[in-house]
Amino acid sequence: MDIPRTNLDALQSFAVFADTLNFSESARLLHISQPALHAKVRKLSEQLDAKLYVRVGGALELTATGEQVARHARELLALNQRFVKGLAQGDDAAVVTLAAGEGAYLYLLGRALSRFSGAGASPHLQLLTRDRDESIQAVRSGQAHLGIAPLGTVPAGLSAMRLTTVGQVLVVPRTHPLAARKSVRLRDLKGASLIVPPAGRPHRELLGRLLQAESVQLQPSLEANGWELMLRFAQLGFGLTVVNACCHIPHGLVAIPLQGYPSIDYHVFHAADRPPAAHVQRVMDALLAYADHWKTR
Repeated sequence: MDIPRTNLDALQSFAVFADTLNFSESARLLHISQPALHAKVRKLSEQLDAKLYVRVGGALELTATGEQVARHARELLALNQRFVKGLAQGDDAAVVTLAAGEGAYLYLLGRALSRFSGAGASPHLQLLTRDRDESIQAVRSGQAHLGIAPLGTVPAGLSAMRLTTVGQVLVVPRTHPLAARKSVRLRDLKGASLIVPPAGRPHRELLGRLLQAESVQLQPSLEANGWELMLRFAQLGFGLTVVNACCHIPHGLVAIPLQGYPSIDYHVFHAADRPPAAHVQRVMDALLAYADHWKTR
């Protein structure tokens, strides 16, 4: 994208605006007036001859072009910050920002990412904890170079490669009647009180549909967001739960393979409109190379 030098300030201001989508808050962060910020964004929009944001109801949303511009602006800001930091510290190591869920960091990515710890010229890693949809948005907007999440169908604007396939397990107390089973079926959950994610979360919605197909009513005993919380409350006796097979199972609980719940493919992905920089590609290649070590199906 060819932006005249005179508009670099407008680009940097737009990067802040893209994070908040609020002119008042962005102007405060930039220490300028709201009309001045409006003028910068309008000038940038005119220079590019494109709408950068639209109003939807009472909220502002970036257009597809706005997301591209925001990503470009964030890359410029990151490059500038790295340069300034390198001058101050005598270090110009590249930074790669990843967006993934807490469970992915804890159970899938930890050992693979540890390869970069203290590895000389290896990129520094910055980790953003985001759910699937937030990870996609972080990559699209340029807040993250790479995302790791179960995608199913690869969303528009992303390029993705499969990392690993993760099965699902039912977690029960060791004293539970199902604990001795080598595997369980969805219909075995009839009458069971289940710890599930909040309504609207993909795992909750899919589990509900699968149980309904088996004429089993979903009976939530508690809603918790994240594998760690779900497992902790299962350990405390709030009910049974279904989690990724890669999760570490707490003391006193047993994980039983769950038949009828499809395995989940985790992907590493980046924005499709530009190839990853060399340091980003190195991290992605390392994750893909480590995929053979993940035995989670």
